[in-house]
Amino acid sequence: MLETSPNRSAASIPGVTACSLCVGETLGKNDAEPGGQLARLRRLEADGIANLTLSECLDECERGDVVVARPSSAGRSAVGKPVWFERLAGDEPSARLCRWLERGGPGIEEIPADLKPLVINRMGTADA
Repeated sequence: MLETSPNRSAASIPGVTACSLCVGETLGKNDAEPGGQLARLRRLEADGIANLTLSECLDECERGDVVVARPSSAGRSAVGKPVWFERLAGDEPSARLCRWLERGGPGIEEIPADLKPLVINRMGTADA
């Protein structure tokens, strides 16, 4: 079970779903992080920032490093929708995602301008 950070309740923790087949592919062998992008995403869960789910395929194979930020219970109550990202790999994009999720993520906090270029515009999800 996920341990939440001291100031967050379980209802306030958003989720992250990543494609286990493409996680880290845009950086490949150029990623200096031990464990690559998957390690960054696992750290979000270990730090109580997001619940991580790995999916074998998110059916967006051509986009690479697909990550879906899912609203927390509180975010869903505020009508938050999942936000799909492409090419979300590396220290900086992961740090931007982390900061947004710490502030509540989908439904709680607007998508930051520095993450908007990575949003995949899918029918039924949050607008970019």
